[in-house]
Amino acid sequence: MSVTASVETSEPLRGAPSRSYARAFEDLRTGFNQRELWAHLGFQDIKQRYRRSLLGPIWITIATGATATAMGLMYSVLFGQDLKVLLPHITLGLIVWNMISGCILEGAAVFSSNVGLITQLPAPLSVHVYRMVWRQLLLFAHNLIIYFILLAVFQIPIHWTVFTAFVALGLLAVNGIWIGLVAGIVATRFRDIQPILESAVQLLFFMTPIVWMTETIRQNGGDYAERARLAELNPLYHYLEIIRAPMLGQDQAAYHWYIVLAFTAAGWALALWALRNYRARVAYWV
Repeated sequence: MSVTASVETSEPLRGAPSRSYARAFEDLRTGFNQRELWAHLGFQDIKQRYRRSLLGPIWITIATGATATAMGLMYSVLFGQDLKVLLPHITLGLIVWNMISGCILEGAAVFSSNVGLITQLPAPLSVHVYRMVWRQLLLFAHNLIIYFILLAVFQIPIHWTVFTAFVALGLLAVNGIWIGLVAGIVATRFRDIQPILESAVQLLFFMTPIVWMTETIRQNGGDYAERARLAELNPLYHYLEIIRAPMLGQDQAAYHWYIVLAFTAAGWALALWALRNYRARVAYWV
C-alpha cells in the first residue's frame, strides 16, 4: 500500500478561521476517514517491532503472561491470597493497564515521533493519534490470549455482563484519542512534559489496584477499611474496573461508568479546545 497515495487532503473550510472549532472537527473527521492509512501504519508498527524475531508479535503475549504469572505467584505467597483469585485480577489489570499507560506515554510522543510525516505528508494531525490508539488496541487483542487461557485453567464463571467489556473497551479507545491529542500537543510544545508523565504513570501504577485488591483492605476492617476509599480518588481505577470486573464475572457498580463518562466529556472538551488553538502550531513545534 502506498502511504502517499492514500492521503486525502481535506477541502479548505470557506470562511472558517484557522483557529476555530470547525477546523478542529474537520481534522478529526478527515483523519478518521483516512482509517485505511492509520490502520495500515499501526499494523506495520507492530510488525516492524518484531521483524526477524522467531515468534513475532506473540512475544507481546509471552512478556505480559510471564510478568503477570511472576507477580501473581509472588504476591499470593507474600500476602497469603488465593492464587485462583489474585492471578486473574493481576493479569487482567496488567492487560488493561498496558493500554492505558500506552495511550498516555505514546500519546505524549505521538507528534514528536512522527516529525517526517507531519512535515512532509499533508494529513490531519488526528491521523497520528488514531494510529497510536489502533496500535494499542492491537496489543490489547494479542494479550487477550492470556485471558482465554485463564478462563480455561481457573474455570472463571462468565455472565452476560461480559459484553459490557466491549463497550468499556470502546470507551477506553475514545478516551485514548483525547489523551493522545492533549498530551501530544502539550508535550510537543514543552518537551519536559514527557519525562514527567513517565514518572507519573509509574507512580500511578502502584496507586491503582492492579497487584493489590481493595477488597483485601476492606476485609481488615476498622481504619484500614476506610483507607480503601482512597483508591476511589484515582480515576484510572474506574477505567480499569469497567473492563476488568465484567471479564472476571464480578458484580460492577454503576458509579464507575458515571465517573468514566464524566472524565470522557471533560477530556474531549479539553482536547477540542487544544486542537482549536494549537493544531496549526504543532508542525512548527516538532
